[in-house]
Amino acid sequence: MFSQIFAITGVNLKSIPQRWGSALIIVVGLAGVVAVFTALLAMREGFSSTLAASGRKDVAIVMRGGSGAELNSGLSRDEANLIKLAPNLRTGKDGKPLASGEIVVISELFKKGETRNGSNITVRGVEAPGFELRPNLRIVEGRKFSPGLRELLVGRGVTKQFEGVEVGKTLRMRGSEWTVVGVFESGDAYESELWADAETAQNSFGRNGYSTVLAGVTDEKGVAALQATLKADPRLNTDVVTQQQYFSDQTKQFRVTIGVLAAFITGVMALGAIFAALNTMYAAVATRSKEIATLRALGFGGFPVLVSVMIEALVLSLIGGLFGAIIAYVLFDNLSVSTLGANFTQVVFAFKVTPMLVAVGLAIAVTVGFIGGLLPSIRAARMPVTTALRAG
Repeated sequence: MFSQIFAITGVNLKSIPQRWGSALIIVVGLAGVVAVFTALLAMREGFSSTLAASGRKDVAIVMRGGSGAELNSGLSRDEANLIKLAPNLRTGKDGKPLASGEIVVISELFKKGETRNGSNITVRGVEAPGFELRPNLRIVEGRKFSPGLRELLVGRGVTKQFEGVEVGKTLRMRGSEWTVVGVFESGDAYESELWADAETAQNSFGRNGYSTVLAGVTDEKGVAALQATLKADPRLNTDVVTQQQYFSDQTKQFRVTIGVLAAFITGVMALGAIFAALNTMYAAVATRSKEIATLRALGFGGFPVLVSVMIEALVLSLIGGLFGAIIAYVLFDNLSVSTLGANFTQVVFAFKVTPMLVAVGLAIAVTVGFIGGLLPSIRAARMPVTTALRAG
């Protein structure tokens, strides 16, 4: 039986170049399915990875109770000072509690190539401990801003997507002028922001308090302890979450939306690819009906014929899937784009084509090929010899 399968399959595969037109229907169709599927999920993977990298379990974000996001949160100076005095905080290099009062405001910049409609960008005012709480952040060009001066640090992602943010440039935001003095990299969502001294930002943007307090704790248990301490203080109304949990929550809706979109589009395209495979394989069986009948008359069984047709369909599907994966990788892997985040500001991230996405895409291609080749292979196996010889 195995020798029969090998022999018939070899004949089928060698004849593909003679039928390249019909074979391309399967290959191109499944290449499109896999490319679209992989590209959509690579976008989700890149966005999620960027925000996930921003989170640590030993750093807590303290917001006003019920605010849900930094932009919606507001803490007075007195509230921020009470939070910084909580006994559950780690101490920094200077021996003081490791906590940074931070202000988050929205400004506008022009994307590269655009001159009319600006895009929202996050401006974050941070205190000195904010840098220690983000150990992966490093300045790669220029220097850190000076306290009391209207100077900005610009995330590397911002430099890739927006105009006029090079070191030495002056940006005008809400009636005040700011000088870009440095560029930083952090490998996370903070690269989509402009950073300034917190007190200077308060004075420039008319804020009396902070948006949040970023606090260093020991671990997740430390976050729970900090939350219990702050909840017990009647002067405070706060929510405390780990930095990791916060950014995970911010990506949830995006991940769900892209997942549903990818499933819908892939499903529709896969359905079309199944019909294309059915038509192609039925045509292949019809054109080789005399050949198949001759093999059957010589003693070849129906099962080897069925398997050989299925293998041909799977090989074509796998080739199409590989082409689709290559297209997705070449065109989209590490492609830098920006999109609206939870705060309606631009988050810069890169598409991420992972081995797992490629494997899933190939699995979809093989599944479509299996479904599309099943009925034609059954027909080939059950085809009466005499009927097939007369048809040939």
